[in-house]
Amino acid sequence: MVRTAARQPVPSRRADAERNIAAILEAGTRLLSADPAASVADIAKAAGVGRVTLYGHFPSREALVDAVLDHAVELADAVLEDEAIDTAPAPEAIAELLRSAWEILDRHRRLFLAADRVLATERIREHHERPLRRVERLIARGQRDGDFRTDLPLPWLVTAFFSIIHSAAQEREAGRLEAEEVERVLTKTMLSLLHPRPAAEDPATP
Repeated sequence: MVRTAARQPVPSRRADAERNIAAILEAGTRLLSADPAASVADIAKAAGVGRVTLYGHFPSREALVDAVLDHAVELADAVLEDEAIDTAPAPEAIAELLRSAWEILDRHRRLFLAADRVLATERIREHHERPLRRVERLIARGQRDGDFRTDLPLPWLVTAFFSIIHSAAQEREAGRLEAEEVERVLTKTMLSLLHPRPAAEDPATP
């Protein structure tokens, strides 16, 4: 009887691929958050993989930035998990959410600039759907409690939240908004927008 040699365990190609992808996403998040013009070659080098390997997972810079943005938003969404969002008075909760969201966005604002250069605005919005659902839930609660205005559609107010916080990142990067001013400006702007209007000021009121 001929015995065949026992097979030696070999690393799983899938496990290797997952490790490479994780390393690329980590390196991409780090480098693009420091420099939105960071090259694919720089990201591959920082991840410890070759460009061929990187392009095997992400066939273009657009695909890479898209995946890195998704990775960063997932990390941010985990940080933003806070039961106070569903229990604190809505104005306090929105102020705290803005503070936490800005801390994360400020850290990665150049990554969002990189995304703006290669991704459509609607695609960037899609990546934020999960955290924006949290914002929608909070604004809806504020409307039910009488803390927030009800004369504007809820989806529009959620869009305004998204637009205002990303505009703050652009203004901060351009130097038109000082770092120490951002949180105050964001909170005052959003709370002013959400504040319920007296019936006498509502043009729809007879």
